[in-house]
Amino acid sequence: MKIGVVYTSTTPELIEDVDREIRNVLGDDIEIYTQEDGTILSDVREAGYVTTAPAARLIKMFMNAAENECDAVLNICSSVGEVADSVQITSKYLGMPIVRIDEDMCLDAVRKGTRIGVMATLKTTLDPTCNTIRRMARECGKEITITECLVDNAFGLDKEQFKERMSASAKTIAKDVDVIVLAQGSMAYCEKFLSEKFGVTVLSSPAYGVRALKNALIRKGVINE
Repeated sequence: MKIGVVYTSTTPELIEDVDREIRNVLGDDIEIYTQEDGTILSDVREAGYVTTAPAARLIKMFMNAAENECDAVLNICSSVGEVADSVQITSKYLGMPIVRIDEDMCLDAVRKGTRIGVMATLKTTLDPTCNTIRRMARECGKEITITECLVDNAFGLDKEQFKERMSASAKTIAKDVDVIVLAQGSMAYCEKFLSEKFGVTVLSSPAYGVRALKNALIRKGVINE
């Protein structure tokens, strides 16, 4: 079995988290076909939204995965999750599910509370994640409120500095929300730390994304439940 993993920007911690989750859930024998194009996220950050050229480059990586006979693809970047949504009909035709890392996390956030905090270091990640949460709430027929928390000047910090900046930002919203969503997969190592410090449910995307990947492979008939 061969799985494609598509990154638009990454850190060693994120790659480690995603690879570990995939092997824990799907086994050590799985082949992982990894692609990364950091210019996609940099272009999105510069424009403030997903423009044509970076969207096209992301779709090309999806098609590369199909050409390399991947059974399914996990799209890691939440900033470009709506691009993954846009090619779902094509992915079904190709028989290669394209799974968003964050969609099931957003659904679970809606199930777990009505006051949802969303943390991100980039506005271009914050907005799509909030949009996905609102879509999930609408589909569930549930009214929610979202508290946005942009963690300023945290992108690119080392691990300990990042945890300190995340803690300071989470403190400003923790008392006012039922659940905190970490919008970027690279934040996952802060999940337990923040939950224990502030006594609030905190969700991060890698584990959700990999479980969704497994479910897609089950529906495809590649693996059994």
